[in-house]
Amino acid sequence: MDEVGRGCLFGPVVAAAVILPESHGIRGLNDSKLLEPEERERLDRAIRERAVAWAIGRGEVNEIDQINILQASRLAMRRAVESLSVRPQLLLVDAVTVESPIPQKALIKGDARSHSIAAASIVAKVFRDRLLQEWDTEFPAYGLGRNKGYGTPEHKAALERWGPTPLHRRTFAPVRQLELFTMGAGA
Repeated sequence: MDEVGRGCLFGPVVAAAVILPESHGIRGLNDSKLLEPEERERLDRAIRERAVAWAIGRGEVNEIDQINILQASRLAMRRAVESLSVRPQLLLVDAVTVESPIPQKALIKGDARSHSIAAASIVAKVFRDRLLQEWDTEFPAYGLGRNKGYGTPEHKAALERWGPTPLHRRTFAPVRQLELFTMGAGA
């Protein structure tokens, strides 16, 4: 398992769980952040076609703001595992542990050490990037299709000009500080 979007100011955190066959034959599996978008798309298709099972889980914005991003990430990963059509014998997780009765091993830099974790990273990233492309049409001022919800200068400038949307993470400092400043200015 792996997740994407923990450091974003906008949208859910997304996790994927992938069970690959021993001889999967998928070349180029790596940390999704190190791959070009076209390569991620190609690998995503190959992973979904060849995986024994795969599933997505999400930690929604309201959950992130209520229980914090780490706990929402763990919740998304647990949802992904619980959605698998096949029960894994062991969970390999990138850096963290997840509440589950299934034995697990947290691997530091797991997406570089395990093909299954790298595959999960890719599936989660492609899924989340597609969500951001859709939301970019709904909220075009924020540049979500380009910045993927991260706090780029463009995104922060749009926040200052237009304020946060319902899908911005209110507990993240740039959004929270903006809301505190706006509330203070109106008083």
